[in-house]
Amino acid sequence: MKELHIKKIIIPLIILLISLVGCARKIIPSRIEQLKAERAQALRQKDSSSAIATVLRHAKHNRKKTIPKVIETGSEEKIGSPVLRDNSKYYDANYANYIYTKLANEYADTIAALPSTNDKGVDYSSDFVGSTNFNLRKPQFVIIHHTAQDSVGETLRTFTLERTQVSAQYVIGRDGSVHHMVNDYLRAWQAGQGKWGNITDMNSCSVGIELDNDGFEPFTDKQINSLLLVLQNLKERFNIPTANFIGHADYAPIRKDDPNVNFPWKLLANKGFGLWWDDTTNVVVPQDFNEYLALRIIGYDVRDLGKAIIAFRRHFCGIESKDTSMSPEERKILYMLYTKYI
Repeated sequence: MKELHIKKIIIPLIILLISLVGCARKIIPSRIEQLKAERAQALRQKDSSSAIATVLRHAKHNRKKTIPKVIETGSEEKIGSPVLRDNSKYYDANYANYIYTKLANEYADTIAALPSTNDKGVDYSSDFVGSTNFNLRKPQFVIIHHTAQDSVGETLRTFTLERTQVSAQYVIGRDGSVHHMVNDYLRAWQAGQGKWGNITDMNSCSVGIELDNDGFEPFTDKQINSLLLVLQNLKERFNIPTANFIGHADYAPIRKDDPNVNFPWKLLANKGFGLWWDDTTNVVVPQDFNEYLALRIIGYDVRDLGKAIIAFRRHFCGIESKDTSMSPEERKILYMLYTKYI
C-alpha cells in the first residue's frame, strides 16, 4: 500500500516535469530569437537617433496618457475646463520622435536612390549618368492657421497621433514658444483641399504655421513677434515672394475661416509678408469692374463666390460677416489689390 501511494505521487510529478521541459524547448528558443531580433533592430537604428534606444525600451509603456482637467482657484484645484498643468503628459514625445526619425530615414533613402530606370515601356539607356547640377525642391508659399484648440499641448497631441492625419511645420504658442515639428523640406499635412490660383496641392509647395488660438480670441504680441521671426527666416532662406504669404481660409474659403478676424494682416504686410492696399479716398472703381474676375486673379477659389468674398473681407478688411455682397469701400480695396496682381 505504501509503495502504491508513493507511485500515485511520483508519477504525476514526472509527467508534469516532462510537460514543462517540452514547453521550455519550444518557448525559450523562440523567445531568445525574438530578443535577438529586437536587439539587432535597435542596433541597426542606433545611428539614426540617440533617442531611439530609449524609445524602444519605453515607448510601449509611455503611450497615450490622460490628465485631469483642472482649474486653479487659489490653493484649491477643481475639476473643470481643460487647463494643462504639464504639457509633457499630454502626448508621447519619445514615441513621436521615434516615428518621425523612422519616416525621415525612409524618405532619405528614397532621395539617395538612383533615378528609376525600370518604368514600364520606357527605353532607358543601360549606362546611368547622373547630373552634377541639382538641389532640393523648396516651398514657395506660407499658409497661416489658427489651431482652434485650447492649448499647445492639445495641438502637439493632435499632431503626434497617427490617426489624425494632420500636421504643420510650425506651431507657435501664445507665449511665443515655437515648435518646429516637420522639416521645411518635407510635406506636412496642413492645407488640405482647396485652391489658390492654379494650385490645388498646397501641401507640396508650402510651409504651414499653426498659431495656438481657440479660433475667436486675439493673438498675443509674443506670438506675433515669434511668427514674424519665423516668416523672416523662411522668406530669406527660400526666397518666398511677398504675395505668397496667405491664410488657410484664403486657400480654402469654402470650408475654413482661419486665421480668425483678429489676425494682424496689415502688420505682416508692412513687414513684407503679404500684400496690402493703400489709401482708397480718391480711388474710382471702373463701372465694368468684375469682382469675380478680380478675386480669381488675386488667387481665390471663386466656385463659391460668396465664400470667397467672406474670406477676402476677413483678410483685407478685418470684418467677420456672412454678407456675400461687397460694399463700395470693399470694392475699392479689391480693385486696388487687383491692380497689384495684374
